[in-house]
Amino acid sequence: MIEQNEIRDRIEQVRERIAEAARRAGRHPDEVALVAVTKTVDPPRILRAINSGIAHIGENRVQEAEGKVSRAPGLRASATWHFIGHLQTNKVRRAVSLFDVIQSVESLGLAQRIDRIASEAGRIVPVYLQVDVGLEPSKFGVPPDELVALAEKIAACRHLRPDGLMAIPPYVEDAQHVRPYFAKLRRLLEEVNDRKIFDRVLTGLSMGMSHDFEVAVEEGATMVRIGTAIFGPRPE
Repeated sequence: MIEQNEIRDRIEQVRERIAEAARRAGRHPDEVALVAVTKTVDPPRILRAINSGIAHIGENRVQEAEGKVSRAPGLRASATWHFIGHLQTNKVRRAVSLFDVIQSVESLGLAQRIDRIASEAGRIVPVYLQVDVGLEPSKFGVPPDELVALAEKIAACRHLRPDGLMAIPPYVEDAQHVRPYFAKLRRLLEEVNDRKIFDRVLTGLSMGMSHDFEVAVEEGATMVRIGTAIFGPRPE
């Protein structure tokens, strides 16, 4: 098991790589938030990451996150929690009660359900619109050419606060080959802002994971989602 010092060292190494990529792109490292992806990671290791300076936690499954929070009192209040997986409509109520941010809004039906439940809860939920930049059948997200139409409809959801776009591009060994997908997401965000769909400028670009986050930062990522580089390979 990875211990406290190793987790701290891994986080520092990731932050250094983020900073170097940001400087190459003429950006300030503080423009990029680090989300520690904790799928299959147990509460003690999550707490080690938080104690090492992690302020954002990303979870892929509602039930898994609920189990961790129930086993570790205080874990939920120690960081900002992001839902980054595919969200089924029958789990929206639980997601709204648990997560601070929902990054995987991909359809009007899902957006409207989150909006309705958020209204009942008396809160406004920050969300990202998930885009399937690679048009992969195995991936979730709105197709790029349907993003504007979806955004225009979501603008009517008064209990959602769209913060930006999220994508999981195709996996390729050479991270440089993923660059066009990150650039596409950045251009799509620019298009949404140019059309003034929302009442404010969206700035969030959640893109980049352990094998390609430096390229994502060079292409404008404001948030990277890192699991393996912090916690090591997931168990088979």
